[in-house]
Amino acid sequence: MPITATILETARTHPDRLAIAGAHERLTYAELVADSQALFAAVDDLHRAQETPPAPAPETLGIPITAVSLTSAFLTARIIAGLAGFRAVSATIDPRWPLDHQVGVITVTGIGLVISDSPALAEALAATGWTGTVISSAAFTDAVDRRTRTAQAQQTPLPAPTVRDGAEPFLMLFSSGTTSNPKAFIKTRDQYRANVAVSAAHLEPLPGIVTLAPGPVSYSLTLYAVIESLATAGSIHLADEFEPLTLGARINEESITRIVAVPAVVKALAEAAHRDPARFVGLDLVVTGGANLPAAIRDRLGEVLPRTRLISYYGAAEIGFIGDSRDGDGTWIEIYPTIGAQIRDESGHPVPDGELGTLWILAAACSDGYVTGTTEAVLRGPDGWATVDDQGRMSNGRLQLAGRAGDIAVTGGHKVSLPEVERAFDGYAAGGHRLGEVVAIVLPDAALGSIVALVIEAGGEGIGKAALLAHARSRLAPQFVPRRFFVLDRLPRTVGGKIRRAEIVDLIVDGQGLRL
Repeated sequence: MPITATILETARTHPDRLAIAGAHERLTYAELVADSQALFAAVDDLHRAQETPPAPAPETLGIPITAVSLTSAFLTARIIAGLAGFRAVSATIDPRWPLDHQVGVITVTGIGLVISDSPALAEALAATGWTGTVISSAAFTDAVDRRTRTAQAQQTPLPAPTVRDGAEPFLMLFSSGTTSNPKAFIKTRDQYRANVAVSAAHLEPLPGIVTLAPGPVSYSLTLYAVIESLATAGSIHLADEFEPLTLGARINEESITRIVAVPAVVKALAEAAHRDPARFVGLDLVVTGGANLPAAIRDRLGEVLPRTRLISYYGAAEIGFIGDSRDGDGTWIEIYPTIGAQIRDESGHPVPDGELGTLWILAAACSDGYVTGTTEAVLRGPDGWATVDDQGRMSNGRLQLAGRAGDIAVTGGHKVSLPEVERAFDGYAAGGHRLGEVVAIVLPDAALGSIVALVIEAGGEGIGKAALLAHARSRLAPQFVPRRFFVLDRLPRTVGGKIRRAEIVDLIVDGQGLRL
């Protein structure tokens, strides 16, 4: 289901159907098609005006790369969707990334045009000798408007969007940008079509469905929501952040029935619905990314919105959608029928059911590999299977994730999944105190080589060590039980809200944690 084919057909049959909406801006499908013509023309002008344009990464097959690094989710989505029907490769760069990360991916991958409101980024790029163009969002919008007026005055047609060849590069995405140098990879149009086919079959972005996806479009989850909604003739509402009061009213007034959001937003959504349930009564489905959604969030949403379904999907940006969980404690994932999954050991051989190992995936949506110069990592093996080094175990065809390779500890000769240790404390309360955020880490130990420790964020330390230890022993195998407990004033997180496990280890080793 090509995105451009659906956009063009919907613009013909339902021209007034909403395509993309922000807090104050809206585009119908007919307006999106018309807007895309002037938008691409303006982008093409900016690329062609460069005397010595940057050479795009070879994986783009010579197509110039346009990057959007803006806080406006609506404008970002408008640009990505507008360029989809033309010979263009688009990228989204989170403006909250460290400046050196932004400069690094732009220069290494040969991005030629950056739409950004950051003077610091423009100055840093100029200092490297980069020969591309940085343009502000206001200047870019003016350029699009001028292109429209010029075409009307001269009565010359603007380029029209068309359904592109499936092998053509479509998007450049990034796997990281917060804790390490970002790894870039390309999605061809066929790969994205395969990805949409999987999500459409299981995550219900159906024709006419109105979806809300709050958060930066630089997040793969939000970007996927934009693409899949437009590829299935739905409507996508965007918001730069989740603000419960205004978005609650918007959900009610716009008849939004589906939300795609990160777990932190789902948690905030549940609390907003508890305070004002009437505004959320029409909400049918919440889709969240990331495996192992905390049971406390799942239970809270079910308590305040009992008629709203929750799907927690698992996927990797490089590979695509892999499976989801819908009931129980959410730790076991059903693999989608069109996806192959295997757990392999360090030598690449399959392991018996129930044993921990590295997850390998076979999927049509998987990228061919990482962009030259951004990493030494290999995505796909010679057999076509791919891995992003997620760890897990399979049992009766279902998958349980255990984190990334760095989330597996070896202590006393046993493999221990640190996320499993953390799940044992999810929602734990005792003596009138409720435990807050926790993270399991590995510390060096003279006798065992390494041991498991639990770090608690300040505010949740009212429960004593004896109670924590007793709870752990009742829920975990002996080798999983933390041997030490610490409190930190604040758990360091990425800009996306994920806890930085490695940084916490450094803080504890440096003596900055309070030992219980």
